[in-house]
Amino acid sequence: MIALFIRDVRLAVRAGGGFGLGLAFFLIVVVLVPFALGPETALLSRIAPGVLWIGALLACLLSLDRIFALDFEDGTLDLIATSPLPLEGVCAAKALAHWVTTGLPLVVAAPVLGVLLSLPAAGYPWLVVSLLVGTPALSVIGTFGAALTVGIKRGGLLLSLLVLPLYVPTLIFGAEVARAGAGDLAVETPLVLLAAVTCVTIALLPFASAAVLRMNLR
Repeated sequence: MIALFIRDVRLAVRAGGGFGLGLAFFLIVVVLVPFALGPETALLSRIAPGVLWIGALLACLLSLDRIFALDFEDGTLDLIATSPLPLEGVCAAKALAHWVTTGLPLVVAAPVLGVLLSLPAAGYPWLVVSLLVGTPALSVIGTFGAALTVGIKRGGLLLSLLVLPLYVPTLIFGAEVARAGAGDLAVETPLVLLAAVTCVTIALLPFASAAVLRMNLR
């Protein structure tokens, strides 16, 4: 399982769908918002938590179709499915690899990009915490969506349409944690709800992803 995780991380970095692509898209979103809304600091600081979370969410979408597609095209996925490895563990390893190559760099870059949106100083630690807690859910949900669309030609758009509604709770609670932290408000309730969403997705969706993969590979 560890070897599969390391392999997926290396493939993601080599293919350019990991660190570089997600960070570049994240940067573009954050840079374009001030151009569209103007340089008003008060407005930018008010919307910064939501914009940063939306940028991170959309950046995660870019590489979801790579989670299973490349392995399906060259037949590796069939070999993995017939190997002694539990398919649930395979899905969990692939979700973890996606988070390490996409979600974790976004967590690291978010405070730097927050400067461009005049994020209040009190909001930086809570922005990092919210992304650190919430982005694993994005990767696990995305893995489930990728399993649903594996084998479908040009299934990227369908994948986005399937996954985006499932991302809404994570987006709401994650942005609320960052917004409340930036305004020196209580963050306990949205943070607990965000952690609950992440824990539930990690506990359940690898099994759902494995079941869907078995059906698609028959």
